[in-house]
Amino acid sequence: MKHPTRLAVALPATLAVVLAAGIPATSATAAPAAPAAATHDTPGHGKDHGTGHGKGKGHDHGTGQGQGKGHGKGHGHGTGPDKRLRSVEIFSFSDFHGHLEATDPPFAADVDPTQTPVGGAAHLAANIDRLKGRDGITVSAGDNIGGSTFLSGLFHDEPTIEVLDTMDVAVSAVGNHEFDEGTDELLRIQQGGAHPTDGTYFPGQTYPGAQMQYLAANVIDTATGRSLLPATSVRKVNGVKVGFIGVVTPETPSLVSPSGVSSVRFDALAKSVNDAAGRLSKAKVETIVLLMHEGGSQDGTLDQCTNLSGPVVELNSRISSRVDGIVTGHTHSAFNCTLTDPQGENRPVVASGDWGRAFNQMSLLVDPRTGDVVKSRSTATNHLNVRSTPADPEVEAVVKKWADRAGPERAKVVGTVTEDITGDASGNRGVETPMADLVADSILFGTKAPEAGGAQIAFMNVGGVRASFARDTITNGEQVGEITYEEAYKAAPFGNLLVTVDMTGAQIKAVLEQQYVPTRGRKYLALGVSDGFGYTWDDMKPEGSKVSGMTLDGTAIDPAKTYRVATLSFLAEGGDDFTAFEEATNLTGGPEDLENLVRYLQANPGLTAPEDRVAGL
Repeated sequence: MKHPTRLAVALPATLAVVLAAGIPATSATAAPAAPAAATHDTPGHGKDHGTGHGKGKGHDHGTGQGQGKGHGKGHGHGTGPDKRLRSVEIFSFSDFHGHLEATDPPFAADVDPTQTPVGGAAHLAANIDRLKGRDGITVSAGDNIGGSTFLSGLFHDEPTIEVLDTMDVAVSAVGNHEFDEGTDELLRIQQGGAHPTDGTYFPGQTYPGAQMQYLAANVIDTATGRSLLPATSVRKVNGVKVGFIGVVTPETPSLVSPSGVSSVRFDALAKSVNDAAGRLSKAKVETIVLLMHEGGSQDGTLDQCTNLSGPVVELNSRISSRVDGIVTGHTHSAFNCTLTDPQGENRPVVASGDWGRAFNQMSLLVDPRTGDVVKSRSTATNHLNVRSTPADPEVEAVVKKWADRAGPERAKVVGTVTEDITGDASGNRGVETPMADLVADSILFGTKAPEAGGAQIAFMNVGGVRASFARDTITNGEQVGEITYEEAYKAAPFGNLLVTVDMTGAQIKAVLEQQYVPTRGRKYLALGVSDGFGYTWDDMKPEGSKVSGMTLDGTAIDPAKTYRVATLSFLAEGGDDFTAFEEATNLTGGPEDLENLVRYLQANPGLTAPEDRVAGL
């Protein structure tokens, strides 16, 4: 997996200047109303990108086997090979989240009834390479990093970027989790440089930045009016110029710490895509693929499209027919659909699930004379990332290098439990969980001293607790009931800071009422609460009136009285649409959440699962 010299794609001189400046192609002199980033007009850096072999055999897609599974999947392969057409193979995945090691479970049985062992970056590289041949390129729909496994997150996701570059991943949309540590850190990930706090992880080896190009057509730097990262990238695949557009869900500001993205805005998806597609078309790039960190879900197995729902359905109807295929993510779901574009033609719209447990192969047949995709001949398939394929040795070596570096830290025992303490952030985030309450207890522990903030109550979002503490789970050779640093990290991987603020009883109630927001992507998002605080939730009551009976240590909360409330910086800034937190005053900063959780575990051995503290939730 070597990286040959990139080849430039020629553009008309005037248009090249227009695109490089981020100025709408209709007017090279007018100030842009909503400019996009400079198009990167270079082929992929991977060994199969931009070689221009031009076989034109079309991979013999001539079986005529339309599958017709829900939403007109119908991937019929035509009537036979056409030597005038060139095959462009797009291999994609999404929501990788730094899952480098082959330790993940199979997909759920309704997604993969075979329950085949899957996952691991070295197997993903090998399985894609096995199918890729000379006609392919590898891309991602975002969330490569952020919310990551211990091995990647411990080193601010530099291991994942090195692995993706070794895999020859050419371009990626930004996902919302790419913004977990803010725009400055995202730009460091792209451009390189030592981490501002940790520095370098190997002596004399400064992080070089990603060779993979992140795309962000709808993320606009409010100071410059230009996209934070390029909107598009043009790569040569089997002699065909392929334009990629990358976009991320506009809900991102409510999914990450708002202060980290305060310098950018997230524009509507369809318009951003259509503007970018128009610029590519004017640059004579006719084969266009959208990488969209927004998606949907379906009821079928990995490679089906049964009852597709979610934002992708409506977005597809508004995304320009210039876009020949759509790779989605964000929902962690897998589907393989053919949907009708605004001109009535079919195009593949796909997602391959999460964690690199599967990948999609989209096959586009292109007329090299025009650059147009023959949409009736487009196909797509979701493949399991099976571990039976021997691991790619180069990727395996990179993973081992970082695993060796992490070894001493991951196995350190930091606490003990006497029973399972559960909290599944991938399930129903609208219910109280023992783990969320335990983390709330840890927040109160770290902020209740007068000099630490003087907190009386603490809140923790259920979705931010990413793992359970299982008594019998052994991760690093520890004893039964012992909790390692790696297990603590998995529960709190986001690097939030604790804060303590003044809130009236009425403001606390307003926050709790926002556990239900009907316009939010997830209508119900619960908060774990610290020991001593309780209330009643009645979901039959109307919005804004579901909370009653709030108490602290048995005493009713006074709506007019001021209390000291501790939580994550993410929530205090209105994250997850808990905007009532923004009315708080007198903020006191605190420690980082993982550091605080470790201290709590060390100070409280033999933990048990907290009892329910909220009636009705």
